[in-house]
Amino acid sequence: MDLKGVEMTWLGHSTFRFRTSDGTVVLIDPWLRDNPSCPDSEKEPDRVDVMLLTHGHFDHISDAVEVGRRLEPETYCIFETSAWLEGKQVSGVVGLNKGGTVETADGLRATLVDAVHSCGITDDDGSIVYGGEPGGWVVEFSEGLRVYHAGDTMVFGDMELIGELWRPDVALLPIGDHFVMDPRQAAVAARLLGAPTVVPMHYGTFPVLTGTPDELRSQVADLDVEIIEATIGEPVR
Repeated sequence: MDLKGVEMTWLGHSTFRFRTSDGTVVLIDPWLRDNPSCPDSEKEPDRVDVMLLTHGHFDHISDAVEVGRRLEPETYCIFETSAWLEGKQVSGVVGLNKGGTVETADGLRATLVDAVHSCGITDDDGSIVYGGEPGGWVVEFSEGLRVYHAGDTMVFGDMELIGELWRPDVALLPIGDHFVMDPRQAAVAARLLGAPTVVPMHYGTFPVLTGTPDELRSQVADLDVEIIEATIGEPVR
């Protein structure tokens, strides 16, 4: 896997941190403090410059308010979720919709793309509020690296369009089953995307998430694709 000088760290479940060659920190789907897979040393980040949210479920957004208030990153998400965050006094939030691309000050480009899932935000009183539709992100780093974070989703045919339009170098795909696609579906997603490298995510956090990287490897045996089983908390460069 060639990350072109960008550092990637899996923090468990669907949370990823990227550090660019100039030190910019990008955090996707911040579930840290209550994430049983996240190392204790990573639960209170000291720097986040850009925060990207795929959808409003607790296991993707729980720390967005705390991180947003404390570190004031540029935060990007679907419009309805942005309105909820602004109501929680989080500054620097930009809402957009699917197909939209934003560009940060350091030259990073991020496009919000589709996902097939649901998106309800659990508010402070336990009620579920509408968070807009779920999505994924295609992140284009100034170093030339293109990463697709699928968010929570089942496989869908338009992944082929994501592959055609952005040609991601790395695809971060959920494989756990039950709430997301299983390894069989993820293998079809890998075929549709055509990415040379797939990093499995959203598995093993809870007993119900039974899919494994080995199952995915067996399903893509006929493809020219590298399956990288990241180690939680260990940076990959």
